[in-house]
Amino acid sequence: MAGVTAERSFRPAEFTAHLFDLDGVITPTAEVHMRAWARMFDEFLASRGIAEPYTDADYFAHVDGRPRYDGVRSFLTSRGITLPEGEDTDPGHQSAGAETVRGLGNRKNDQVLALLRAEGVAPYPGTVTFLDALPADARLAIVSSSRNAEEVLRGAGLLERFEHIVDGNVAAREGLPGKPSPDTFLHAARLLGVEPSRAVVYEDAVSGVRAGADGNFGAVIGVDRGAGAAELAAAGATLVVADLEEIS
Repeated sequence: MAGVTAERSFRPAEFTAHLFDLDGVITPTAEVHMRAWARMFDEFLASRGIAEPYTDADYFAHVDGRPRYDGVRSFLTSRGITLPEGEDTDPGHQSAGAETVRGLGNRKNDQVLALLRAEGVAPYPGTVTFLDALPADARLAIVSSSRNAEEVLRGAGLLERFEHIVDGNVAAREGLPGKPSPDTFLHAARLLGVEPSRAVVYEDAVSGVRAGADGNFGAVIGVDRGAGAAELAAAGATLVVADLEEIS
């Protein structure tokens, strides 16, 4: 797919900092997350006798790019289901009738970790090519809603490439709202000592692209791994590509 929605030519070397989402941009772990969400929600809906299935459309509309508990809450709201919020420590194996928002989120996370440990993870080759082509003095950070970002990056052999990791753990510790709020991206820019106008956001989720656009970053690159080029463009992407290797 040729890049679309470019208002001007995009030259990565013109920017000081590069802020990357993880799942779906650096590694194909978005697919693992999709499978884990589907398994968790399918089991939950079945336990309540709800016939309408959880679908990929639900993932992109309510879950993709959001912090874990926000994704649970958004999906449940879409189905008119209300659960107690619960605690971060709620076990993921709670029995039917005792579920909480955070317990369901933890159940999903347990499944993600099990899949990653069983199958491993490798980065997208095109993303590695793009990282290799950036200037030696480029400032790099990860901005991810995941609380497993460091483990995933270590498994992919890319942990040392990034100066800072602003993940779900950092967001919780610093009290930062998750995507589509721009706060986590802005925090990463502050850590790098770079104005947003001198930084680029790379995102595959509509919520993440919207966060980059609302943060007034110098450019927002949408990577279409399934969210849809038109949807990413409408959310504010400067340029949409199927793979970062398309950017010269």
